[in-house]
Amino acid sequence: MLPVMYARSALFYDAIYGSKEYAAEADEIDRRIQAARPGANTLLDVACGTGGHLRALSDRYRCEGVDLSSEQLAVAAERVAGVPLHQADMTSFDLGRRFDAVTCLFSAIGYAGTVERLDAAIAAMARHLEPGGVLIVEPWLEPQVWQDGHLSSLFVDQPDIKIARLAVSTTEGRLAVMEMEHLVATREAGVEHFVERHALGLFTVDEQLAAFAAAGLEARHESTGLIGRGLYTAIRPR
Repeated sequence: MLPVMYARSALFYDAIYGSKEYAAEADEIDRRIQAARPGANTLLDVACGTGGHLRALSDRYRCEGVDLSSEQLAVAAERVAGVPLHQADMTSFDLGRRFDAVTCLFSAIGYAGTVERLDAAIAAMARHLEPGGVLIVEPWLEPQVWQDGHLSSLFVDQPDIKIARLAVSTTEGRLAVMEMEHLVATREAGVEHFVERHALGLFTVDEQLAAFAAAGLEARHESTGLIGRGLYTAIRPR
């Protein structure tokens, strides 16, 4: 099992990604789900994080969420009270029931890390689909897009919190690695410093389409998707 990400930054995740347009993305996800399975009303969000997409979709679907990070699930539980949340690995979870739609968004599938774990994750998601159900996966970057040595920065300047996050991209085999250095200032804790290592698998389109096919799903890939990283929409045949 790969290490759990966001253990330290879970409390600050929503500030870090405060500009993410969850509501607009939920509209697009809903449109794709209903186009593929009209009348769909149950949804499982895999690697749901702090529940941003769940909150935006829970007024349209009976939702549940799965994530490996207990810290992120704790934040999600406050955000989407009443939505069942489960702590489990995306490659092996088993809730014992099926859904009209399953989603795995914001490049979380990259945390599968290896092609073997990618196959296992897609298979686990497929097992939770009703016949005719739809799986939507937002991928991480493809190998040819990843830039080794890329410098990244993110700054949050809000009245009650200041955050600086810096990273230098490296590559370890087929993993994109970011050692993210955080400086966080709050009145309660003062200035905190911590480092989180994020390692995401660099999967090709062919590898991802093969994972859907191996799971018995009929998938299509679009290159742009919600935020420019692409999107996979897959159907479990009836």
